[in-house]
Amino acid sequence: MFFSKDLPSPTSFFTAYASMAGYMMMIRSMAHQLIPGPVQDFIYSSLHSLLFRSTSTTLTLTIDDDNMGMHNDIYQAAQTYLSTKITPDTARLRISKGHRDKHVNLYLSHGETVNDVYQDVEIKWRFITDGGDKKGDEDGRSDYFELSFDKKHKDMILNSYIPHIETKAKEIRDERRVLMLHSLNNLWWSSVILDHPSTFQTIAMDDEVKRDVIDDLDRFIRRKDYYKKVGKAWKRGYLLYGPPGTGKSSLVAAMANYLKFDVYDLQLSSVMRDSDLRRLLLATRNRSILVVEDIDCAVPNRLEQQQLGEGKNCDDSQAPLTLSGLLNFIDGLWSSCGDERIIIFTTNHKDRLDPALLRPGRMDMHIYMGHCSFQGFKTLASNYLGLNDTTMPHRLFPEIERLIDGGVITPAQVAEELMKSEDADMALEGLVNVLEKMRSDESSPVMKKKESRLEMEEMRVRRDTEGSPRKSSKSIKKLVLFWT
Repeated sequence: MFFSKDLPSPTSFFTAYASMAGYMMMIRSMAHQLIPGPVQDFIYSSLHSLLFRSTSTTLTLTIDDDNMGMHNDIYQAAQTYLSTKITPDTARLRISKGHRDKHVNLYLSHGETVNDVYQDVEIKWRFITDGGDKKGDEDGRSDYFELSFDKKHKDMILNSYIPHIETKAKEIRDERRVLMLHSLNNLWWSSVILDHPSTFQTIAMDDEVKRDVIDDLDRFIRRKDYYKKVGKAWKRGYLLYGPPGTGKSSLVAAMANYLKFDVYDLQLSSVMRDSDLRRLLLATRNRSILVVEDIDCAVPNRLEQQQLGEGKNCDDSQAPLTLSGLLNFIDGLWSSCGDERIIIFTTNHKDRLDPALLRPGRMDMHIYMGHCSFQGFKTLASNYLGLNDTTMPHRLFPEIERLIDGGVITPAQVAEELMKSEDADMALEGLVNVLEKMRSDESSPVMKKKESRLEMEEMRVRRDTEGSPRKSSKSIKKLVLFWT
């Protein structure tokens, strides 16, 4: 083969290339040894930005899990929100389920992406896990999301899209939330899952009363800014009163299921001092319902306290439980420790309560839980026997309507009779027999005494709610509103 004398031979060419490559490797090795890693990264990123700044229009936001030693709320919201945006094309997912979770939870795995569209803007999410998971050491692990979009939409992303994610994440968490029932155990809260089936659709109450309660709950939930503006703690109080077995506990469960609130069952008989009560109530969480059952039996009224001289010579840590201590947590300074709280007192004897418990601002709504009406019976018949009076009323419904009118039986007693048989005819015939027996006993001295007490209660409720004894007795069992 012929080679020109002016061109180097292939041997000399490869020799020169090998020498140059050796020098470059030596220089690179020296640079790695002499120049610190962060400086190298800075030089690389600076060169990268200079080379591509003029052509790239994409902005990427990094959302880390760690926020100065605390959890980043935006990270938590993004993780929850993106769990609903996973598509069948996603190749790898993380799966988890806690003891309070109803279903398994799916999250993005390392390197997986999710595309989203908001206000016609295309948005790309990418999940990155860097560090400790490669070595099995979680201490060095760093998890974060990359949120990429066109730079011109930066203000919209920060001011609209991120708040949208937080709102949606809250709705998703509320939907997935498992309610808990907290009760006292050695003056501390112990918790179990609250799985009570009661709802406003299944509870035996007058439909108008249900609507009033639901409207009041909705009004309370959406008025956070209003409570703050007027300088009041974001809380609301309810008093449920009436004979035993009229559905007070079921109403509490229905309210908890409707609002997705935890329930704290406070047995005041187990609390000996005001300081213990303060510690317990400060340990309750937001978005919760505090229930104090049989309040008339739990706390001595002010007259009894004055007669006993309780708390005169005791310091705060040793002062016994008092009515004033309880009231201070209802609407005193301590009432502002927490948001979105509902306090419910129940009693069988409203007339025994200290008037200080009943004034507006403490118990905002008074709900009389009376005997079972025909409307309440129809709800129970639908629940237990699957009967629906709108299509084909049962032949015994007119007889039951005649016998049940006037407040002779409680919802609990009706439910007990309906549960005795799955056959609708047998169950309703048994209920008719019970109602007839109750009606036949009305002339007895015991029943007359009960009727007299019921009439006095109705007159008192009529006086409290309507200001006139001439109002119809039908409205007596409806709730009493005390708007603050």
